[in-house]
Amino acid sequence: MKKIFLFLSLCLLALTFADDVAAQQKKPRIGIAGIQIENSVFMPNRQPIAGRPLTLPDYLSPDSAMGQAATWLPSLMGRGGGRGPVTRESYDAFVNEALEIIKANMPYDAFWFYNHGACSVEGVADPEGEFMEKVRSLIGNDVLITTTMDLHGNASWLVALNSDLITTYRKAPHDDSRESHRRGVVNLLDRLASGKGRPAYKAWVAVPVLLSGEWSSTRAEPAKSLYAMVPEVEAMPGVIDAGIWIGYVWGDDRRNQGVVMVYGDDKAQVEAGAKKLAQKFWDVRRQFTLEAPGYPLEKCLDLAIASNKKPFFISDMGDNPGGGGSGEVTWTLARVLKRPELQSADGKKLLYCSIPGDEMVEDARKAGVGGHAEGYVGAMTDNSYEPPVWLSGTVMYVSPIQDQTSDNSQYRRRSNIAIIKTGSIYIVVGTSSPTPNLEGTGIDPREMDIVMVKQGYLVNQWYNMKADWVMALTRGGVDQDFQNIPYKNIIRPMFPLDPDMPDPELNVIFVPSAKHLYGR
Repeated sequence: MKKIFLFLSLCLLALTFADDVAAQQKKPRIGIAGIQIENSVFMPNRQPIAGRPLTLPDYLSPDSAMGQAATWLPSLMGRGGGRGPVTRESYDAFVNEALEIIKANMPYDAFWFYNHGACSVEGVADPEGEFMEKVRSLIGNDVLITTTMDLHGNASWLVALNSDLITTYRKAPHDDSRESHRRGVVNLLDRLASGKGRPAYKAWVAVPVLLSGEWSSTRAEPAKSLYAMVPEVEAMPGVIDAGIWIGYVWGDDRRNQGVVMVYGDDKAQVEAGAKKLAQKFWDVRRQFTLEAPGYPLEKCLDLAIASNKKPFFISDMGDNPGGGGSGEVTWTLARVLKRPELQSADGKKLLYCSIPGDEMVEDARKAGVGGHAEGYVGAMTDNSYEPPVWLSGTVMYVSPIQDQTSDNSQYRRRSNIAIIKTGSIYIVVGTSSPTPNLEGTGIDPREMDIVMVKQGYLVNQWYNMKADWVMALTRGGVDQDFQNIPYKNIIRPMFPLDPDMPDPELNVIFVPSAKHLYGR
């Protein structure tokens, strides 16, 4: 009797195991790769691209419904900083390494490109698009591909061609980044589960407008109303998703321009939605403006010093590392240090965030809190505008150990930093982050009279703290003086570089799928 019971138990266990194996085999296999770099081409320095193992987002955790809906096969994420164009050698090495991992994980039912869209590489016109094309040629044209992007990236023709589904952020600042990436994955899973596969129609419209994020914050008009139209188009019958790409103003290739994309299964609705968004984008082009008043640096300092509102924020826009700048340009800091009103210890307190300077941090560590430290900061490689600045002052804080860990956000990096006080100026040294982690430093930005950050539009951390705010037209790799940017390769005419250009046709072009274009 026991033998019979044991036999039946083993049979049941085998059937359960077989069902589990079958269920695993039925799960779609989805690969992931991407390039998350935004870097100005108008900088003298160069950087390597670092291929890092890709970590799944929390909504794809093993115990989540989405995580269990597929077998996720991440490869590499290409990362770097705002340090100028990526070297061709390192880009090629990254692509080859990623392709090896992707090949080892084949076959795939689907693939997710987790891109920014504004990577500049020496000698490569469309780094993301060319990477996607190489992956597509490897994994085959039957694989369903979704691409998620930053709205300040470039939805080039090559990116559009190699994406069956595509989506982008709808907010700047990017409060919806997680939501947008998740939306792209949800759409992918839905098309797989339903068996509908790639959408029948994918519309692409080039809009000859090239603006920075500082001029198109969705907290202000006209971008606020323009982007409010995107979910309206998405809700149209037969439309799956829609997006508006502002593009990347500090790149210099034909792909650098505004783009609208809409896709779905109803051709008329997809075309109408794309035309509606593109026409509105063009119609409001002259209304785009800085979110806060923009002035030359000296006027911004005059206003801040005279103001009774605190903290009074000044955006050091020209060297914003979050927009592709190096974060080490000293042009602004050199002029702040010369202001006579800030050279006395009892002057208005100004917090400056931030400037790299590892040697200065080490000197501060030797001196200790309350001690005197001095040394050069900034402009170690990006010295086109100003040489390194000699800084001398009192150590207000220094991190006890070097800690260069990151939580995948350049804005939240906890760095090996020191805070040096000279006159009434508190300078965060050792990082290029405009939002250094000041917890435990004894420095509270809310207690400062003036806070100057290497940023364009303020991220919410600063935006919710400000009592007043101006945007300084400063120098750097992400200069807001578009008229004087030395473009050579972008399509012309382009607004606002050519303000009196004729109205474009805004043709809606239906993008073939890779399968339709290349075949099997």
